[in-house]
Amino acid sequence: MSTATAPAPVTEKPSVAHLPYRPESASAARRLIRDKLAEWGLDELIDDAQLIASELVGNAAKTGCLLRMTFEVTRITATAVRISVTDGSRVLPVLIDASLSAEGGRGLALVHQLTKGRWGSTLEPLGKTVHADLQMRGAS
Repeated sequence: MSTATAPAPVTEKPSVAHLPYRPESASAARRLIRDKLAEWGLDELIDDAQLIASELVGNAAKTGCLLRMTFEVTRITATAVRISVTDGSRVLPVLIDASLSAEGGRGLALVHQLTKGRWGSTLEPLGKTVHADLQMRGAS
């Protein structure tokens, strides 16, 4: 008779960066997430995580806030990470069904698809945090 053991707790520290509200901050977020996921041995997640980071940081950069946004990647389990962006806008993101001819509006749909619907937003005292949880394929 075998006994199941609980997975070992994840002890890696989150990686946090304070980024300016500029479109080029998306490339800084992509580099950070690529390096951190490689360090954690989660190479399988890098491509999807970079797309998600670009979308969340890009959306925050469009808010017009003047302070800096906070980008964070946290290992939440052995096979999953949470990507978060906190900005100074209290306008929550909305998932829309954009037409093929629309110039924008498909980014959150992509995040929704890549995370299998595991994303959301939380109002903060001075803005909001948008997060997306990404898990390795085949992990439960």
